[in-house]
Amino acid sequence: MGFCLCELLQCLFTLAVVVLVLVALVAHVSAGKVKHKRCDEEKYFLTSGGEKQLFPSLSEPHSRELSVVVPAYNEEFRLPVMMEEAMVYLEKRQKQNSKFTYEVIIVDDGSRDRTTEVAREYTRKYGADKVRVLTLLLNRGKGGAVQMGTMSSRGRLILMADADGATKFADIEKLEAGLEKLHPKPDNMAISCGSRAHLEKESVAQRSLFRTFLMYGFHFLVWFFCVKGIKDTQCGFKLFTREAALRTFSSLHVERWAFDVELLYIAQCLKIPIAEVAVNWTEIEGSKLVPFWSWLQMGKDLVFIRLRYITGAWGLEAPRKTD
Repeated sequence: MGFCLCELLQCLFTLAVVVLVLVALVAHVSAGKVKHKRCDEEKYFLTSGGEKQLFPSLSEPHSRELSVVVPAYNEEFRLPVMMEEAMVYLEKRQKQNSKFTYEVIIVDDGSRDRTTEVAREYTRKYGADKVRVLTLLLNRGKGGAVQMGTMSSRGRLILMADADGATKFADIEKLEAGLEKLHPKPDNMAISCGSRAHLEKESVAQRSLFRTFLMYGFHFLVWFFCVKGIKDTQCGFKLFTREAALRTFSSLHVERWAFDVELLYIAQCLKIPIAEVAVNWTEIEGSKLVPFWSWLQMGKDLVFIRLRYITGAWGLEAPRKTD
């Protein structure tokens, strides 16, 4: 009986090793490269008068205090709510401090509705120096949209903010305070992440048992494969120094839901200090996340992120100018 059990365990171990090798092989072979190229139409934004101007590059020196990058896919109805709140805050802050300069870059991720038209209304209202619209011809995914917007920004600090307005925009001050507390900042690199972890008990009470299981399963995979010490990697409210954004986004491969995890994995590999800051958050209807399939996709991405870096299919890219 003991001999049979020993043989069974050996078979299971061998099978597990074979499966791991096969998964690693698939992850390596299917790995894509960093995508910085964009078609000609995506290199320009329109001024309030409808003239074309070329986007700048993240590798150039900053000329604004803050850039806000807003990824938007089919957000013609939710975007105005977020933008009204953001612009009121930013305009008020600029009036209080004339040295505070900003820009908002709305990235239309291949929407099939009027997202671009709605976004350009803010360009006409505030001017292209403050609000710019980057329209991607094809849907890249949230990560791809944030990457394209970030690589086109001018800010000393760069904020990633969701178009649904789930986080109170004024909470950027909490993220700024989190950045200030980080010492040392190697090469002025630092990241401050908004976090909903303090709301987890309340959210669990409102979720189904299945969704709670998926959430904890995802948290375990994040911790086991990629990111240690960050309780909420997925909050869409993150603040980067320009130097940290250049190093992390230059190496980003994942373009869909798990891109936040790869960004923070890259940051930890580069020993970039990360602050996690509690922010106000409200669930907004209209989420593009499909509970089961999106979580399944993210779970696969998490495993593949680690395996692709381990096998050398992906590496940390040197910062370079966007094409």
